[in-house]
Amino acid sequence: MEELNTPIADWLAGFGWSKDQIDWTTRIILLAGVILLSWLAAKLFRSAVIPMLQRLSQRTKATWDDQLFNDRMMRAMARLIPPILWYLLLGAVLYDLPLLLTFFRKVCLIYLIVTVLMLVNAFLDTLHEISTQHETLRNRPLKGIYQMVKLLAFCVGAILIVSILIGRDATTILAGLGASAAVGMLIFRDSILGLVAGVQLSANDMLRPGDWITMEKYGADGYVTEVTLTTVKIQNFDKTITTIPPYALVSDSFQNWRGMRECGGRRIKRSLAIDAATVRFCTAGELSALRGKGLLPEKPANDETSGQPIVNLHVFRDYIRDYLKHNPGIHPDLMQMVRMLQPTAEGLPLEVYCFSRTTEWIPYEALQSEIFDHLLAVLPEFGLRVFQRPSGADLKQLQGLAEPEGPARSTARSTDPNA
Repeated sequence: MEELNTPIADWLAGFGWSKDQIDWTTRIILLAGVILLSWLAAKLFRSAVIPMLQRLSQRTKATWDDQLFNDRMMRAMARLIPPILWYLLLGAVLYDLPLLLTFFRKVCLIYLIVTVLMLVNAFLDTLHEISTQHETLRNRPLKGIYQMVKLLAFCVGAILIVSILIGRDATTILAGLGASAAVGMLIFRDSILGLVAGVQLSANDMLRPGDWITMEKYGADGYVTEVTLTTVKIQNFDKTITTIPPYALVSDSFQNWRGMRECGGRRIKRSLAIDAATVRFCTAGELSALRGKGLLPEKPANDETSGQPIVNLHVFRDYIRDYLKHNPGIHPDLMQMVRMLQPTAEGLPLEVYCFSRTTEWIPYEALQSEIFDHLLAVLPEFGLRVFQRPSGADLKQLQGLAEPEGPARSTARSTDPNA
């Protein structure tokens, strides 16, 4: 640097400047040169090196390198150039001012640590984008893990910055922090529990973004929109958002409906309450009438082939099974069953158990309603009736049946002289 200082000093001496003025002006010129050099190096890296690296990555068949060399990553790398050059060249400019040199080098190191943290942040964001596009990793809740790595990186960076400012070794600060580890665990309790829960959720494939889950304890019933380090966001079907800590999903139980979607069918499990008073044997004329209407299945009931009397409820169950078998909305490869449950005071529950072809909510409800609309409409054809408790209309009907005795009573009262 002496070879560069001498020509500058001689040039300034020609203007009649004093030695002190020449020394400080020379330092300012050299500092400006260092700043200009770092700016040109960063500019060259952005305009020449970055496009070259991006062109090379585009020629490969893999797509992950295209994202790894994106503009955000390259800008973060370009920020490393100025503090590195300043740290290396400031020693030649301020060689005879050790205190000022130490101060500026500390500033350069802090600047370098900040830019490295920005690079780590951009790198982890890029990894998250790559993983969300990967077929195997896209459904893994990895965002919380990336956030924990960021948190650890920023903690390490903060410790390094503090060690530079106070002029102590970073290991000494870490040893001092060991005494306050309990306090730190209380402060970062949710983050630590969230990290452990995120690893368990990811390793056991318990939860993925986009899953439909139900957790009554927290009032959650909807789709998982985001899994982070400290919260799991669920958009309920009423468009409200429920946030649950990740460790609650591990410690408590929740229902995940992903299996329903993967199997391609959604369960229909609903029953009709049959009035027990309407269950009876069918006559030959009734069976003939049902056969003429196409309400008897192609395969005759077992009681009919054995010569035993046939119960109308049995015929109705056979009809439902045949109806479900030929319904295009019912999944043919999953279980189909019609069974009678334990009789209760509310009638005989006749349960329909099957799976629809669709898993979407609105088509599923439409299919379920269509099935039971049909069953309720065809039920009287078998001589059966749905059980329901008497209502006001039923009581009025009973009162109407008793009204013919009323006029006779009123006439008798009118002819009675003592009335």
